[in-house]
Amino acid sequence: MEKTSEIIFDKLAYSCSFESYRGHEEFIPDHFLGFQISGETHAFHEQGKTVIKENTVVLVRKNQLIRTIKHPSKTQKYQFVSITLDDETLRRYAAENKIGIATPFPDYKRLFFEPDEFFKSYFASLVPYINKTESIPPGLAVLKVKEAIELLLLSNPDLKNLLFDFSQAHKIDIEEFMNKNFMFNVSVDTFARLTGRSLSGFKRDFDKSFQKSPKQWLKEKRLKEAYYLIKNKDKKPSDIYLDLGFENLSHFYSSFKKQFGVTTTEV
Repeated sequence: MEKTSEIIFDKLAYSCSFESYRGHEEFIPDHFLGFQISGETHAFHEQGKTVIKENTVVLVRKNQLIRTIKHPSKTQKYQFVSITLDDETLRRYAAENKIGIATPFPDYKRLFFEPDEFFKSYFASLVPYINKTESIPPGLAVLKVKEAIELLLLSNPDLKNLLFDFSQAHKIDIEEFMNKNFMFNVSVDTFARLTGRSLSGFKRDFDKSFQKSPKQWLKEKRLKEAYYLIKNKDKKPSDIYLDLGFENLSHFYSSFKKQFGVTTTEV
């Protein structure tokens, strides 16, 4: 399978492939602005599934878990380019322009943009660095991030309430969060961070909510979901084990048999 995913400079990333492939679980620590040059990205997150179609601009929020499947089109390879809007640059921009937030940005709002002439010109300006026909001076990377910020605020001034919200992550409902995100194969440290807790605080609060350790609960929760999908939805183990956070099929089979006393074919 031929695929490429690389960092062009520290804030610009480019991904391409001639075949469909599944990406790894990703924790998104910073906002980023992305452009689907060709093909489609199917992104799975706690609110469901989002399909990013060709020629679409998308702003992806920070501090969330995402799993992707990347599909080339019938006539072109898969290509996606993104630029990171890091906190340091956003803080500096807010200070320089005396920007404060008014109200929290709604969590449910979709962040897609029509690729108007400004966005098209912006991403076209990144092509020489993707194709490596030009090398980027150190200061230009910061300027390209600032340009992205300007375009986003031009398209929707209310985005300042998202981009410049630097409040610390607060403790969120651990039970609700885990029931929405249990299928992501990430470390307990990452779950702790996303719920606004230290690792020790997360384990303590987790025990109060579930009366089990995080690892034990995650394994049982994933297996119960697998049982339901196999029995009631006629799903094949090979089609669901990765989606439920298992790293390999043999481990899934042995864990399933140990948990329920039957094989997947006997359900």
